[in-house]
Amino acid sequence: MSFRSIAQIAGAAMTAQSLRLNTVASNLANAQTAAASEDKTYHARKPVFATLYQGGMDGQPASAGVRVLDVVQSSEPVRKVYEPGNPQANEDGMVFYPNVNSVAEMTDMMEASRAFETNVEVLGRVKGMQQALLRMGES
Repeated sequence: MSFRSIAQIAGAAMTAQSLRLNTVASNLANAQTAAASEDKTYHARKPVFATLYQGGMDGQPASAGVRVLDVVQSSEPVRKVYEPGNPQANEDGMVFYPNVNSVAEMTDMMEASRAFETNVEVLGRVKGMQQALLRMGES
């Protein structure tokens, strides 16, 4: 596999993890927003990824990577809380809160951050190998 292919794979992974981190940030930012009805309540969002692999044919190099297919809303139910004094309460005194699990989101954020860092390290090692290869040519 060429250095260029490795860099493309790592770059695609970094792009996917950036989207994942942005999605987590959006979910955490909206975790405590109240609404008067279930349909107006923020729903947690999750990115959907697909692995790409194309085997090399006719002398073409193989390529691989990851692609973001979509960002979907979570199907988990929203939280209903009885708060008759809340200005967002409906006529029954119910307030609806997003279906965001802050602990799961923080775990997802740490995992995405670690995956991003790993790909940065891969790019750094590729650069180091390229520089070592160029230094070998100097001797």
